[in-house]
Amino acid sequence: MIASDSGLFTALHDGLVNFLSNGITGFSWWQVLIAALVFTHITIASVTIYLHRHSAHRSLDLHPIPSHFFRFWLWLTTGMVTKEWTAIHRKHHAKCEHEGDPHSPVVFGIKKVFFEGAELYRAEAKNQETLDRYGHNTPNDWVERHIYTGRSRLGVSLMLIINVSLFGALGLSVWALQMAWIPITAAGIINGIGHWWGYRNFEAADASTNISPWGIIIGGEELHNNHHTYPTSAKLSVKPYEFDIGWMYISILKSMGLASVKKVAPRMAFGDVKPVADEKTLEAIIANRYEVMAGYAREMRAACQRELESLQSRSSDTSLIQAARRWLHRDDDKVPAEIKPQLAQVRAEHPVLDKMVTMREELRALWSSTTSTREQLAADLQAWCRRAEESGIAALRDFSIRLRSAHA
Repeated sequence: MIASDSGLFTALHDGLVNFLSNGITGFSWWQVLIAALVFTHITIASVTIYLHRHSAHRSLDLHPIPSHFFRFWLWLTTGMVTKEWTAIHRKHHAKCEHEGDPHSPVVFGIKKVFFEGAELYRAEAKNQETLDRYGHNTPNDWVERHIYTGRSRLGVSLMLIINVSLFGALGLSVWALQMAWIPITAAGIINGIGHWWGYRNFEAADASTNISPWGIIIGGEELHNNHHTYPTSAKLSVKPYEFDIGWMYISILKSMGLASVKKVAPRMAFGDVKPVADEKTLEAIIANRYEVMAGYAREMRAACQRELESLQSRSSDTSLIQAARRWLHRDDDKVPAEIKPQLAQVRAEHPVLDKMVTMREELRALWSSTTSTREQLAADLQAWCRRAEESGIAALRDFSIRLRSAHA
């Protein structure tokens, strides 16, 4: 009898040790690592598809099944409440990089946002005025009111229990990774780096950048300049070389009848070249103004390359050449003050570049005007095209002719 009890105790002991070591899955460390990466990727997908594109910007509608799955998963893995995240993000767009922006590196500094972005989020989540003003049209059902809202610790505690049950002691590491994932990737990298470093497809009004053309690790949110240019677009990639994995998932959900896309970024259409630009041309240009200016920037960079070759052969001031290539096509308020004298010198020495910069600002004035009538703006566009095509500058002539073929 004693031997039998001893064997039972040993079996229970070994079973408990095995459970604490490997959990019910019995996964090895590398299998646990894969599971952890899958978990964090689901979290990222939930943020970008549900919180960002569906809830904050209403660029797509989700079927109740994926909608509630994402809501439940985010409660487990982050403790975030839909209304809080949505309100804070909408306020970020409304106040972008000005006083009141909850997490702008322009306002707070890159170090503050990168290392303490989660703290900035939690502080703003306590601002009832923000929630009341920007948190409209978010879930307010029984589950939201009685389980999710105000019980964030319960959600992440359940996730801890689930992880330890699945993976044993390694589940603690999985849970720690999950708790750090959104503060690092969303609060730190997207809100911080995404307004500080990277490339820009479009001259948006803010300092947003695309961190990488391949939006995979952070669900497509790496394409942040694209998003700030077209905030209501469900698709964040716009260039042929860019990839938005969040859009891939949305397309899959759409094919299954679980999502419907409401809006994507506009694309300028071209047809026959009109004798003169008319009001339809004006409408197409204004609707696609960011794309128009991106095309103009390409022409300016090409013109810089041609014009500055002669400057390079005559001058040893390479900083002047580099500054022109990098900044001449940018909006004046985006050019650092210390660079402006160099650009003025380049323009003074190169009438072609000076003309292109001047014409760029005149073109931009077409959609900046708040007093001109539609007829006056169409007449201004016609005059601009005429001056461009009579300028003797091939890049301006070709660009103007292409504009005259645009239609809405």
